[in-house]
Amino acid sequence: MSVDAISLEVFRSLFSSIADEMGETLRRASFSPNIKERLDFSCAVFDDQARMVAQAAHIPVHLGSMPASVETAVRAFEEIHEGDVIVLNDPWGGGTHLPDITMVSPVFAGSRLEYFVASRAHHADVGGMTPGSLPLSTEIYQEGIIIPPVKLMYGGWLSEGLLALITANSRNPEERIGDLEAQLAAHRVGMDRMRDLLVRQGLERVREHADALMAYSQRMTEAVIDSIPDGDYRFEDALEGDGQREYRIPICVTLRVQGRRMSVDFEGSAPQVRGNLNAVSAIARSATWYCIRLLAGEDVPVNHGCFQPVAVTTPAHSLLEPDFPAGVAVGNTETTQRVADTVLGALAQALPGRIPAASCGTMSNVLCGGLLEGRQFVYYETIGGGHGGGPAGPGISGRHVHMTNTLNTPVESLEQEFPFRVLEYGLREGSGGAGRHPGGEGISRRYQFLCPTTLTINSERRIYPPWGLAGGEAGACGSNRLLRDGQERDLGGKYVGELQAGDVVIVETPGGGGWGAPELQTAETGTGAK
Repeated sequence: MSVDAISLEVFRSLFSSIADEMGETLRRASFSPNIKERLDFSCAVFDDQARMVAQAAHIPVHLGSMPASVETAVRAFEEIHEGDVIVLNDPWGGGTHLPDITMVSPVFAGSRLEYFVASRAHHADVGGMTPGSLPLSTEIYQEGIIIPPVKLMYGGWLSEGLLALITANSRNPEERIGDLEAQLAAHRVGMDRMRDLLVRQGLERVREHADALMAYSQRMTEAVIDSIPDGDYRFEDALEGDGQREYRIPICVTLRVQGRRMSVDFEGSAPQVRGNLNAVSAIARSATWYCIRLLAGEDVPVNHGCFQPVAVTTPAHSLLEPDFPAGVAVGNTETTQRVADTVLGALAQALPGRIPAASCGTMSNVLCGGLLEGRQFVYYETIGGGHGGGPAGPGISGRHVHMTNTLNTPVESLEQEFPFRVLEYGLREGSGGAGRHPGGEGISRRYQFLCPTTLTINSERRIYPPWGLAGGEAGACGSNRLLRDGQERDLGGKYVGELQAGDVVIVETPGGGGWGAPELQTAETGTGAK
């Protein structure tokens, strides 16, 4: 047997189509708008050594953390049998934050375990201090139920006690059951497709092409790094507060390029913080690998191989490698965005004229929940913003960017599911940074709540704007405001509080930075002058 360019592309499509079909099954079977509408999930295929073979084009922040969860799940058990399903969400076991629940299922060929299929989905509530499970916490115990690697299914039999334990810790257990069962349905599809592939193509041929795909991705990533001039490139950016107080929290990076290898060192970044912005080391790896992959002129297959040429180091006891039981609720959403900004800022020094300006730099998390007619409701959403302008053109407006790859939830879906109205939903004109290629516009969303509600907001770029590049101007900062009885109040970047019926909350997300010096208008002719 041999591998050639045609067979390699065929197997690349075969592996990725399995992950894609798993994702479509999960989307269709899920109950919550967060999964069904926003598509906040990822699916992937792994070999028997827990090396990623293929991931669907889902959530970038899961790129480096899902393999760590699969490895943790596999190592936790001396024996794994056909029909087992392992579930976990522990951030110190390869997870990100507690709402992201990972499932891992083995695929057997005869009596031998050959592959795994895995999924990770963001569940709208897994308990904790406030609805949505992304509270302004100071330790992980306040953020929800912690699930170490445990078997949700044994040999095809569901552990109803474990399912009951997980769902009893959620404010909407019926929705949790529906979403967990949707993940199980996706796994059944993935296992069936992998078994079909092994039967049709043969075990050795499948294994040979999986190994070849990893080697191919590694070579492509090495070629990308080889195109960067050797040297050290440094950059620093910052977060704006940890949910306990507002203050500057630096993230520093040094990229060292040596031939076809790159080391990425975050030494100098802030020590572990008291609040919820800490991010486990898998998150820094995910954000870094994502940034390197952006440089590829061709579409590098996402697998174990593309990670190998890039070594990522995070300092112990820091914001990017905290000690248990630190709060990590929004390290996955906000800190990961700033890590991406910081790495791209360093790459802009290495490759001037290729890297865009900073994008909105936040997922602008909005969470609320309460009791309506005896029934608990929980809403969670991240809201898009402006992309940074770049050498190829202006930034895109009103879209999710970098470490999130979700959708903005349709207004019709929100108003059908939850007791609030969306009074305004549109682009923030003038929020993109000026430049030869201006930044994209942010989003303005105005909610009116119809019953008493607990509101939590976790957002960034409300103080430090998204930076411009090559003479471009910064994008506009975002803002969060409460309108009550005709009085408007600034909520800051991070907020938790009780709303009254009739309250209006206004969330405005940042625009992207501009790229290139803006064209100047002459008073006499109105024509542009460089």
